[in-house]
Amino acid sequence: MADTPARYHIYSAEAEALHGKLTLPLVQEVKPPTFVKLNERGGYLSQHVENYRLGGVVSFRSAYTQVAGNPDTKADHGWNTLTTSVIEGLNVLDIVTADRIVAQISTDHPLVGYVPTVTFLGTRIENLRIAGYPVKLDMDLNMLGGKPKNDAPYTSDRGFIERVAAQRDHIQGHQSIPSDISARYNRLPAISDKQGSISCSLVNHTEGSYPGRSYGNAIDVPNFGKIYLGNLTIEQSDFDTPNGAPRKTTITLTMIEMVMGCVGGGTLGGGSGKTNGTSQP
Repeated sequence: MADTPARYHIYSAEAEALHGKLTLPLVQEVKPPTFVKLNERGGYLSQHVENYRLGGVVSFRSAYTQVAGNPDTKADHGWNTLTTSVIEGLNVLDIVTADRIVAQISTDHPLVGYVPTVTFLGTRIENLRIAGYPVKLDMDLNMLGGKPKNDAPYTSDRGFIERVAAQRDHIQGHQSIPSDISARYNRLPAISDKQGSISCSLVNHTEGSYPGRSYGNAIDVPNFGKIYLGNLTIEQSDFDTPNGAPRKTTITLTMIEMVMGCVGGGTLGGGSGKTNGTSQP
């Protein structure tokens, strides 16, 4: 009889501080000033940049990204992956500012099974302001919930789907919701064994006396555009495992996304990370 092959993990993680494409007041692709991608064998990578400025449109005081992948030192644990993206002193057109934006994803893939434990500990936005007015965020770092039992997919977990549905119902319940915001949240997830992906937010809602209106994690700012906070997507795929569990779980997080029009034009995303390691066989 052939020996059972030893189990191993293929690491996957990447992080970038800022990306986008501007059309006004200048035409410019915003290439990530810091970007790191983890080797599939794991290890550690980090990049740091200071005093970034793109004309008078977007600047930040400093930013860093890091990715790490290592076997867990605790007994009966498998493989850990850490993805971090941090921006300090962000300023977009002197309209959107933030002292610190942190996107952090940690996954723990088990020795037995395929579905990882996922946490967002450390993720936050400090002192976000619009036109100088503070924005208060209601964040839920436990939006994804605990690891489903029996190696089941997150995308079929009843508790997670109910939280996503409640979040979307809250957004759609606003009167006079802009069509582009409504279009993002017009598909409520259904409970299914094998869903492709589910998108939601780590921010339930915002409030403050800033100009504009809030729709859940989205803010419509007159003469600026739309701001989306804490965008999270969970995708599970490759269900060809012995117990039908998804071999791959992809977690993508972008802490701030701006779709601009009028004063400025184009898109900007800040504080982004992605991870989707897999275990074999």
